[in-house]
Amino acid sequence: MDVFTPASPARPTCHGEQNAIILDVVLRDANFIARWRGINSGLDQELPPLVNSPLSSAQLVEPPLPPRSLEALRELVVCIRRGEAAVSLGKKALDVVARLVDRPEEVAVRSITELASTLGVNASTLSRLVRSLGYAGFSDFQNVFRDRIAGAHGNFYSRQGHRLIDADAGGDDYIGVVGQLARESIANVDGFLSQLDAAELRQAARLLARAQRVRVFGVRQIHAVTSLISYGLSLVRPGVSQLDMPGQGLAEGLAQLSKNDVLVVSSVKPYSRRVVEVARVASEAGVAVIALTDSRASPLAARARHTFFIPHQSSFISNSIGAYVVFSEGLINLVAKELGGKALRALERQEQFLDALGVEMR
Repeated sequence: MDVFTPASPARPTCHGEQNAIILDVVLRDANFIARWRGINSGLDQELPPLVNSPLSSAQLVEPPLPPRSLEALRELVVCIRRGEAAVSLGKKALDVVARLVDRPEEVAVRSITELASTLGVNASTLSRLVRSLGYAGFSDFQNVFRDRIAGAHGNFYSRQGHRLIDADAGGDDYIGVVGQLARESIANVDGFLSQLDAAELRQAARLLARAQRVRVFGVRQIHAVTSLISYGLSLVRPGVSQLDMPGQGLAEGLAQLSKNDVLVVSSVKPYSRRVVEVARVASEAGVAVIALTDSRASPLAARARHTFFIPHQSSFISNSIGAYVVFSEGLINLVAKELGGKALRALERQEQFLDALGVEMR
């Protein structure tokens, strides 16, 4: 099992300034214990410090508390993976934590022995791992998942419906309802634009342009977004399709993918279990995953090589996909620019077949 190590004091944390330097606290505790033992052994003289502490004159600060919600724990996994957390874990240890976070129902009800067996580690290893994250023990860690399951009441869609109907009961402002949705979509577009990273966009576009095969997967209303991505990319390059094509199961689709391929997935809260599982299995098989989701706490974020966070807050009765459509169109354009002449030739070939079949009315 990989060893937990305190982060460098100079490294920024995911939540801002680092609250404590754990090593310094441990060293000063060692000095205190050494003096206590000396005094109780009749050695009244002052003992020299074991280590010169860099914070000997600073005020002791309590280390950060462990996450107390599943969303916060997911965010911590993402921050550790990106090197932005106050703690660090090795790749294998981080993978174990990510797999636990992906299975909240199992973690909430199964014993540490059962979970350790499922994950292929020892129970003692699992216990040390959760302690390295700041929890008092495995039961303390497990309570995060039990609280999440106990508080998950669902009813997302009916709640959205009640908000819409109760907001203007008996009103007849038809233009106002549509206008509000438009303004909310504009705000969501501004939201993702404010956090876009040019380097990450470039890397994702190049990955999609150079991959041998590209598969796209999303369900429910997000299926409209993934259908757009699949169609748009297929206009400018071959080898693109939905993962769950008619007549083909998810397992068969995943089995065709290799490390030279890319899987684009998308899901927003309330997250679709199938999409999360597909992302996990593909990532563990070495397939590059690109995720379009709503927050760092999303279970997709921990599995993706590139993640783009797109808000969807709105008064729509379901999840608003307006900003997702805009982002998807932008991503398709970037891939086309990356392909250059190849994209143009693919578009011209498409037009030839459209003309041959008489698809478009003139």
